[in-house]
Amino acid sequence: MIPGGGCLEGAMTTSRRDVLRLGAGAAALAALGPLGCARGETTQATPVLGMIFPPANYPVPPEATRLYPSGITFLARGVGLTGMTPEGYDEAIPRVLPAARELADEGATAISVMGTSLTFYKGAAFNQQIIDEVQQATGLPTTTMSTGIVEGLRAAKARRVAVATAYIDEVTHRLQVFLEESGFEVAFANGLGYVRAPETVTQDALFDFSAGVYEQASGADTLLVSCGGLSTIDLVVPLEQRCQVPVVTSTEHALWHSVRFAGFDGRRDGYGRVIAGA
Repeated sequence: MIPGGGCLEGAMTTSRRDVLRLGAGAAALAALGPLGCARGETTQATPVLGMIFPPANYPVPPEATRLYPSGITFLARGVGLTGMTPEGYDEAIPRVLPAARELADEGATAISVMGTSLTFYKGAAFNQQIIDEVQQATGLPTTTMSTGIVEGLRAAKARRVAVATAYIDEVTHRLQVFLEESGFEVAFANGLGYVRAPETVTQDALFDFSAGVYEQASGADTLLVSCGGLSTIDLVVPLEQRCQVPVVTSTEHALWHSVRFAGFDGRRDGYGRVIAGA
C-alpha cells in the first residue's frame, strides 16, 4: 500500500539494500530472459521501449528520436498529472499501472516511468516500489526517470552535486532527500518554482539559471538539471563547457539509461560526457 497514493497493486517487500541500490535492472533482465520473450509471445529483434509520462496524451518526445533515430522503437502513454505538487502526484500515481499494461499489450519489451518528480517525490523506496509493481504487473524489465538520473550521476562519478530544478521548493527538497538516499551529497539546490510544465522558459534563461546554481554550489563535481518538462538537449554541452563538470539532465539521461536497460547501445556523441562514454 502506498500512503496517500493508493495501492499500485501487489506491493512487494524489498530489503533496504535493494531499495537503495536502484540498479535492479540487471537482475530483472536476467530473471526475465531474452528481451521480447518475457510475455511469452514475441521474439522480435528490435527493442520497444514503452514510456509513461506525467502529462495526459503525451507523444513520444522529439529527444527520443533525435538521440536514437533507428534501432529501437518508442511508445508513449500519459497519466494526466495536474500539477507538480505532492497532491498532484498522489492523484496521478494510480494510473501508472493501467498505462504500463497498455504499453505491454502494444508490444513494449521494457517500460520506463518517465517522470522525475513523479517517481522521486516519496523517496528512494517509493521509486523502487514503482519499479517492482510495474514489473510484476507487466512481466517486463522496468525502470524510471529518477533511476536514470541516478545512473547518470553514477556514470559521471558524482559525489557532490549542484541541483537546478523546475520545481517549487517543497519538491526540490524532496529531490534532495532522494539524491541523499541514493548516495550523493547535495551541495546546493534551487528551483524555478513551476507547478506545471515550464513551457515558457527560454533556452538562455534556463542556461543562466542552471549555470548560476552550479556557481553557488561550493565544491560541486556535477550539475543535475531536473524536470522532464525542461528542454535541455541543446544545453548539456554548453553547460559542461561553462561549468567544466559533467552535466546530467532528466530527459536525456533517462532516455540513455532506459534504452540501455532495454538492451540497446545508448552511446551518442554530442550530448555530453556521460552519454558519449556510456
